[in-house]
Amino acid sequence: MNATAALQQYRGIGNQGAVMDASPHQLILMLIDGAIEKTVTAKGKMVHGDVAGKGSLISGSMAIIDTLRASLDHEAGGELADNLDRLYDYMSRRLLESSMRNQPQLLDEIVSLLKEIKEAWSAIPQDYRAARSRSQVAAMMSGRPQ
Repeated sequence: MNATAALQQYRGIGNQGAVMDASPHQLILMLIDGAIEKTVTAKGKMVHGDVAGKGSLISGSMAIIDTLRASLDHEAGGELADNLDRLYDYMSRRLLESSMRNQPQLLDEIVSLLKEIKEAWSAIPQDYRAARSRSQVAAMMSGRPQ
């Protein structure tokens, strides 16, 4: 096994452990970070003419955004979930457009949007972060006892 393969395997094990120990709040942050990383790296591949690498990374970013979109609870999240749903849809379309037209500035836009979402997600008070279930979060947001 070469050093690069060993490092990737080690990172995979570390990532699995981090995921197993993460709260739902932390998992969302990890997904957002993953989408940012893939999108930034895709821009580098695009600028350097690596079509296959660009495509793979943009597809990965789209898959993460689709996962974020699928995790939305429209019942508990109401208008906020609906707005995020539309934003995630927009980002997926812009990623595809960037790939097809080879426009790295569109990737900058996606990274900026993801960073704004991450900043807002990070600003969620600790009481809400600790909630383990959607019903607990919904109860906390509505002021009902748990």
